[in-house]
Amino acid sequence: MTDATLQTGRANGFLLSTAFLDAAGLGMVLPVLPALIASLTGEGMGAAAVEGGRLNFVYAAMLFLFSPLLGGLSDRFGRRPLLILAVASFALDHLICAVAPSLAWLYLGRLLSGVSGSISPVIAAYIADTTAPDDRARRFGQIGMAFGAGFVLGPALGGLVGELSPRAPFLAAAFLSFINALIGWAFLKESLPAERRRPLGFRSANPFGALRFIAGAAGIGLPIVVLVLMQIAHDSLPAVWTFSLKERFGWGEREIGLTLTLVGVVMTVVTGVVVGPMVKRFGEHGAAMVGLVIASVGFLGFAFATSGLMTIPFIAGFAFIGLVGPSLSALMSRRVAADRQGELQGAIAAVKGITMALAPIPMTELFGYFTSDTAPVRFPGAPFLLSAVLMAVALVAIGVDGRVRRRDASHK
Repeated sequence: MTDATLQTGRANGFLLSTAFLDAAGLGMVLPVLPALIASLTGEGMGAAAVEGGRLNFVYAAMLFLFSPLLGGLSDRFGRRPLLILAVASFALDHLICAVAPSLAWLYLGRLLSGVSGSISPVIAAYIADTTAPDDRARRFGQIGMAFGAGFVLGPALGGLVGELSPRAPFLAAAFLSFINALIGWAFLKESLPAERRRPLGFRSANPFGALRFIAGAAGIGLPIVVLVLMQIAHDSLPAVWTFSLKERFGWGEREIGLTLTLVGVVMTVVTGVVVGPMVKRFGEHGAAMVGLVIASVGFLGFAFATSGLMTIPFIAGFAFIGLVGPSLSALMSRRVAADRQGELQGAIAAVKGITMALAPIPMTELFGYFTSDTAPVRFPGAPFLLSAVLMAVALVAIGVDGRVRRRDASHK
């Protein structure tokens, strides 16, 4: 094995472990977050769900604000230092949440966690640095697979460890992040040579400049629209899933953790095994369309389920949303120059941050309203029905983008 092959393998391993532990850290705390919020506020599940939506807003707002900055910094100083610092900060974030004496401290931990989580564009840029365009969808899919694997173990471990204390999963997540930071410091090599780096400009390092970049970059407008709609729909699951199963079916932390584990298993299969062949068979547009159609069926099943067990088969449908993100990322990376991949990925992450910031509030408010005594009809599945509608609109948008690209190609 050559040194270059060994370095590539180590880099891939670190990127995959970073994505895995990021998802595992988030997944571990999902089953215990309602209980922790309730213990700090003394409120019931409805009020805890609203507070959970606000915590998600804080986390996502930091993603929106800092993703372009970290992407731009990686174009200027390289990928390695940003990756290692962010992973190390994951440990601090979770430690603060673990010892939080009040809700304000929990907000502080989520705020810092959002800053740390803004590293995703640097991971994507590292992949773009080291991967041929035709292979990027598969590599992005592998990162998605790592996230899915994190959700396989994270919620299950969180549900089990959470029986000791709602704070125990945060401590476990902090420990795993610290170990991963040490691994990155020891083995990760830089992917961006000094001659390919560019100055950091204010326009590219702030989220509004990133949005201007999107507006000015040819060919990525409609894919961004699809991404926004898909992300809003996707974010309904972490926003209300735990609260929904508790409220609708009386499920506890262990059962909820197992369902989230199942989500992770199926997402891992889709992103790690299905993405590559689907993109090869149908192209990036076709794979995204298949994912949108099947995932919308999953959302409809979640919306109208009459028992907790009835949601299980529809998890497989929801997991096909994992086809959409890697396909869109690969598609857009083809339309942007090599020295702007960090800026592109930062802009994409900023858009995801907007949706993550905005989606939990209406989704949790919608859930709270349709489970309250003032609702005209009790319908806890309302957020999932809205998600299915958004997926249908996204399907139309990606179809239009495909037709535009084919028309432009025929005129050349």
